Amino acid sequence: MIILIADDDALQRELLKGFLDNQGYNTLTASDGLEALRVFEREHVQLVLLDQNMPGLTGDEVLKKMKAMNPRVQAIMITAYGDVNTAVTVLKLGAGDFLEKPVDLSLLLEKIQWIEQGIAVDEDVAVVEKAVEESPLPLKMIAESLKMKNVISFIRRVAESPWPVLVFGETGTGKELAAHLIHLLSPRDASLFIEVNCAAIPENLFESELFGHVKGAFTGALSNRRGRFELASGGTLLLDEIGEMPLLLQPKLLRALQDGKISRVGSEEDIRVDARLVTSTNRDLKQMVETGQFREDLYYRIKVFELEIPPLRHRREDIPPLVDFFLDRYAPADLRFTPEALDILIKYPFPGNVRELEHIVQRTATLARNEIIRPADLPREIRHHSTVSHGTLAESLEAVEREMIISALEKTDWVQTKAAELLGISERVLRYKMKKGGIRKGV
Repeated sequence: MIILIADDDALQRELLKGFLDNQGYNTLTASDGLEALRVFEREHVQLVLLDQNMPGLTGDEVLKKMKAMNPRVQAIMITAYGDVNTAVTVLKLGAGDFLEKPVDLSLLLEKIQWIEQGIAVDEDVAVVEKAVEESPLPLKMIAESLKMKNVISFIRRVAESPWPVLVFGETGTGKELAAHLIHLLSPRDASLFIEVNCAAIPENLFESELFGHVKGAFTGALSNRRGRFELASGGTLLLDEIGEMPLLLQPKLLRALQDGKISRVGSEEDIRVDARLVTSTNRDLKQMVETGQFREDLYYRIKVFELEIPPLRHRREDIPPLVDFFLDRYAPADLRFTPEALDILIKYPFPGNVRELEHIVQRTATLARNEIIRPADLPREIRHHSTVSHGTLAESLEAVEREMIISALEKTDWVQTKAAELLGISERVLRYKMKKGGIRKGV
């Protein structure tokens, strides 16, 4: 990441440059606002450290011009001690954060690393969105929330590898969609994506479904048949609801993964297969291993990479764009939700996750009498939901804490120092809770 340091104090400028150079960053410097703009025009700067009080153009004026040239540029404003009110104005201009003089270098590094991670995730999301747009497949993964952006970033990084991925999460979160996306972004995207729902196959047919059979292997086997592993060779095989796989069949799956070989039912001939395995489950496989319901060796074989898809109640920022997406799919172009109706949806915990939201939009759009959907048009169970009577105590407390933190940040224009004071906690604790909860301005 290229960092531009703009400060008229030569000592401060060199101190910051030396520190960041030692941390492995590529740094550029400018002694005033005009020089900073000239450097910014010719270099691919991703982060700017701006002294607020510089002669000529002030830091906020420089930031405004930089944002006009590149709205995606990140900035940390360096202000005089106690000059918080001015910093509020700067944050409104688009600075990601600010630091007071004298600069705490460890805190500066922490803020830069947080911004750097966000930039990397955003770049991954942009690449994935472009790939999805150019794909003939009807894929769409909404990622306004930081948690879902991290999911997409993870998918992009693991897709290039040949190793197994275990996707887990509650029912209706989009595990199958994630598996499709892994295939689409992989070098195997030109080959087949084969899906097997382990919960829908009768136990006596499971082996034949996965590995195929030869003619006469059992009653009804009238001809040779290739199994899903063979069909997926060169591509990707999704074993959906892997926790439902019969225990007696799991050693054969393990062998196929270890040796890259299978044998059809009724045959002793080995067939080489090369299918990238993705599995998904809404069950706790680790607990199933402990109770003897799932083989431990297979568990560790299929979880080289683990991807958790968060429930919708933990990424409420995604609800409005998901509503728009489902309206485009199922409703006339002029149909819309009122802010009050949308607010009710955002606060609802969605035990059925994205699938439940999709069905609610389908149902509401179908029964709508006019172009505007009001709270009264929503299903009764949604309108009358009480957050006090649903969910665990831990989830309720987590939701309340998150709302208090966001409320305090909004009241203080996202000035973390003031928000921490309002909440009665230290700024360091606030930063930890924001990071844990995926709370970030504009997300």
